[in-house]
Amino acid sequence: MAIRNIHFENKHFKISYDIINPSNKKDIVFLHGWGSNKEIMQIGFKDDLKEFRHIYIDLMGFGKSDNSYILNTFDYAKIVEKFLNELKIKKNIICGHSFGGKVATLLNPQLLILLSSAGIIEEKPWSIKLKISTFKFLKKLGFTNLRNLFIANDGKNLSENMYETFKLVVDEDFSQSFVKHKKSTLIFWGIEDKATTLKSGEKINKLIENSQFFTLDGDHYFFLKQSNFISQKIGEIYGRI
Repeated sequence: MAIRNIHFENKHFKISYDIINPSNKKDIVFLHGWGSNKEIMQIGFKDDLKEFRHIYIDLMGFGKSDNSYILNTFDYAKIVEKFLNELKIKKNIICGHSFGGKVATLLNPQLLILLSSAGIIEEKPWSIKLKISTFKFLKKLGFTNLRNLFIANDGKNLSENMYETFKLVVDEDFSQSFVKHKKSTLIFWGIEDKATTLKSGEKINKLIENSQFFTLDGDHYFFLKQSNFISQKIGEIYGRI
């Protein structure tokens, strides 16, 4: 593990990262999802795509990377862009899972890989809407310490700045960002995914003109068991562009 100090708009970040196959000339960058870390991406892919230099990053506020600020996804992308530039890491391929998929899209790599990407606003079930309304009502009455009882698991047990960050990123509609992305894209989705549903994957596939869509067995973390197939497709497509 290594740490890189990044300064961005008068803010300071310590970004934790790992590099595998350091002598290779082609780069593939892996970005994890919300609440996760670089280790889970390594479990999936460290033994595949051996012709590439692998760069695994802990996004700010997760794993061993710090964050003391309120950020949105566009901030995350700009900070990661600066990190890549400073370490002279090429944007040959960027692979993003869930929240990391939004960051990866904004980085505009030569080949974009989306694994059950976030970015499509889905209709909340009535039970979730009721929870949100109840929490807002209780908050007005001064019961602010009940947050963990009402919010989604991804928002629980966060520092105040990361909770505010979560509230920003969870409601971002990335439809136009997907439309603007014109480079080759591979989209992979777990058919049992309940965190980002298959309908979202189908919509992203329609929004990104130059994309291919693959459904695979598994839930939101389907890639842990499907990495061989995903890696094979990445190698095939990258060899053609």
